[in-house]
Parts: sequence; structure tokens; C-alpha cells
Amino acid sequence: MPPWSLLASWMPQLIIAAGQTLRMAVLAYALGAAVGLLIAIGEMSRRPVVAGACRVYIEFIRATPTLTQLFLIYFVLPSIGIVIPQFVAAVVALGLHYAAYMAETYRSGISGVPRGQREAAQSIGMTRTETLRYVILPQSVRIILPPMVNTAVSLLKDTSVASLIAAPELMLRANDLTSEYYMPMPLYIIAGILYFVMAYPMSLFARHLERLARRGYAVAHGSSR
Repeated sequence: MPPWSLLASWMPQLIIAAGQTLRMAVLAYALGAAVGLLIAIGEMSRRPVVAGACRVYIEFIRATPTLTQLFLIYFVLPSIGIVIPQFVAAVVALGLHYAAYMAETYRSGISGVPRGQREAAQSIGMTRTETLRYVILPQSVRIILPPMVNTAVSLLKDTSVASLIAAPELMLRANDLTSEYYMPMPLYIIAGILYFVMAYPMSLFARHLERLARRGYAVAHGSSR
């Protein structure tokens, strides 16, 4: 049977799976963004133990594959009595993995704010937390946003590893249909197109933000002269 005659059967299933992939990516991204901010703040802590622990976490996560971390969460935790469903395990693994990269993005953004801003805020009586919340973080958004969107694109593509623990997402559905119909080429091409449709708009948005950031930097430095 020609593959195009099966599209009417395949596409609804693959589109639903693509929706599950997006849901997984959004939840993992939210987790990563929250944990990453905490790690970035902890890494800049004046307490050596806290800063050191955050640095070790970042280095460990960045030096080990996403798949290893996923297997640790899904296969190793049950041995100590912690059983996590496939979808949740994938969200947690991806979120904690990308938290390390987001932490570095946050740190670079916070470090990019001129030191005088901190000193000015503290001179009017702001605490360190208030300075970070009301002065530093809002100004660091311009630096942080473009790489954060690029991170979202990478995370979306990395959801495909979740198929290895049978978490419901696009690649698992494509694999299942391949096993049923023995037509890997058309199915994986369609899956690739769906990933492209989901990721490409975010890539364009990231480029737009980078252009805006460069323009804002040029205007700010031009006006300061």
C-alpha cells in the first residue's frame, strides 16, 4: 500500500503525539527555568558550600548525557522506592538537565548588568534580594532572552530521547507506527517535518531577539558617549 494512502490514518496520531511533545517541552522548560534561576543565584552566593554545590551540579549535568540522566531517574530511583511515570520522568530529567544550561545563561545575564546598578540600589537601602529582584533581573532580560529561546528549541528536540522509556511523545508514536507498517522512511520524514514546524518559529524568534538585543546594546552604548 502506498504510504500517502495511509496519511489519513497516520497524521491524526502523529499530530496528537506532537501535542504531547509540546506539553512535555513546556513543562520541562518551566521546571528548568525555575531550578536554573535558583542554581544561578546559589552559584553567586557568598557561602562557599552553596556556591560549590551549585557549581558541581552544573558541571556534572553538562558532562553527562541527557539519556544517562533520564535512565537514572526512571530506572534507578525505583530501586530506592521512588517510582515515577514515564511522562513525569521525562519532564523531570529534561528540566533538571536544561536547568544547568539555563543557570549559566542567568549568571551571564546577571553579570552583564553594570556593577554600579547594584551599588546604586544598595545605597538607597535595598537589600541584596530586592536589588536582584527589582534592579538586576529586569535589566538582565535583554541578555538572557535570546539564549533562553535557543535553549527551548534544543529542549524541544531532546524530547525525542523520552521515547526510550516509552514516554508518550512524537518519536515514540513514529516508532510504533513503523513497527506496525514497516515504512520507516515516510514516517520518520513526517516526524522530522513536525519537529521542524514546532521548532523553526522559535528559532526565528530567537534570531529576532538577538537582533533587538544587539540594537539595544548599540543604542545604549551610543547614547552613553
